[in-house]
Amino acid sequence: MQRKNTLFDSYLCTVEQIVLNPNASKARKYELALKQIKMLCEGEANLIANLANITALLKETFQWFWVGFYIVDNDELVLGPFQGPVACTRIQRGKGVCGTAWASKESILVPDVTKFRGHIACNAASLSEIVIPILKNNEVLAVLDVDSDRLDAFDGTDRKFLELLERIVSALF
Repeated sequence: MQRKNTLFDSYLCTVEQIVLNPNASKARKYELALKQIKMLCEGEANLIANLANITALLKETFQWFWVGFYIVDNDELVLGPFQGPVACTRIQRGKGVCGTAWASKESILVPDVTKFRGHIACNAASLSEIVIPILKNNEVLAVLDVDSDRLDAFDGTDRKFLELLERIVSALF
């Protein structure tokens, strides 16, 4: 399937690249990233390819320390497509931020990971985190995990737009 290049004000969307105005607001970057993600996934049935492109686009757009998916596999979250340093491979239900989001079926925003009881430190450079469960029919299929090397890097805007992304991702499963 051939896809057209589309220009959204200061944001060029193509299958191969994104060009973003670095001065755009965080909300505007998210709005445009969601449009790009929809374009990237349109017509592509392979889950791993789609999740890989989503993580790459998010990492490039927001310059986060780490972004990736953990996919539910029986009674564990197993590392899926990601961008960033080497990560924990398996996480138990209810353990760490990811396992807690899985168990609660709720997004979790952590301004300072050292203050989250039971935090799993896959990398000591990670200082704040947001985790969004990916739900389908009220069942968690995966979690989106985003880490920053800055304290208090995430806010309500991140939560709002990453939860909108969750709707796009859940439809891919």
